[in-house]
Amino acid sequence: MVRKLLIRGMLAGIVAGLVTFGFAKIAGEPRVDQAISFEEHAAAARGEAPEPELVSRATQSGLGLLTGVVTYGAAFGGLFALTFAYAYGRAGKSGIRTLSATIAVAAFVTLCVVPNLKYPANPPSVGDPETIGYRTGLYFLMIAISIAALVLSLQVRRFAYARLGAWNASIAAGAVFVVIIAAVQIALPTINEVPSTFPAALLWQFRVVAIGMQAILWTTIGLAFGALAERCLPATQKAAVRASGVFMANGRL
Repeated sequence: MVRKLLIRGMLAGIVAGLVTFGFAKIAGEPRVDQAISFEEHAAAARGEAPEPELVSRATQSGLGLLTGVVTYGAAFGGLFALTFAYAYGRAGKSGIRTLSATIAVAAFVTLCVVPNLKYPANPPSVGDPETIGYRTGLYFLMIAISIAALVLSLQVRRFAYARLGAWNASIAAGAVFVVIIAAVQIALPTINEVPSTFPAALLWQFRVVAIGMQAILWTTIGLAFGALAERCLPATQKAAVRASGVFMANGRL
């Protein structure tokens, strides 16, 4: 049963990747072209020679973007399905579509919103190339901390459920998550390598599109997987998925 869910999760991820590609192609690529053009004009004004183009923009914005987004969607769709299989039967009496949508929202907040609050996306031509490794490391550190904070807050909700009830336990868990994330974001170093001359409107539009791509991806995965899993899991097989979650917890598929 887990294999069936895994396949459906990857299919949902591929569909999400295709939808996200359409959005990125229409709304994102023009902003990338504008940012590159700004950087080229700035370099020319400084008397610097243009850097050689290893991969053409047509390939980057076409086949390259499509391959990257679809592969990303399929990979996270598979992880989404495994998370669903583990959570199903453990997350109260939530229905299949409700649980799928809830996991999608949690993934969007944890993997996208939280790290981007501290380290928002920048156009490819913005930033110091020498610090890209440092900046990338901080970004993934923020993601890891966000995931750990989510797991901890879920444990807090679990322990508080019997004493406080579902609503108050959820509020307590949310408060724990917010406090941890706020403290970490204050403690981590702030990086701002955007030139003061870079158009603020273009930077804002690029970051909105970057968040929008993630929102579309996770929304599509959550809705598509919920529909596919509901067909895959008739009432007679729901117990099997709950059992498969136990097998996953023990490291067996």
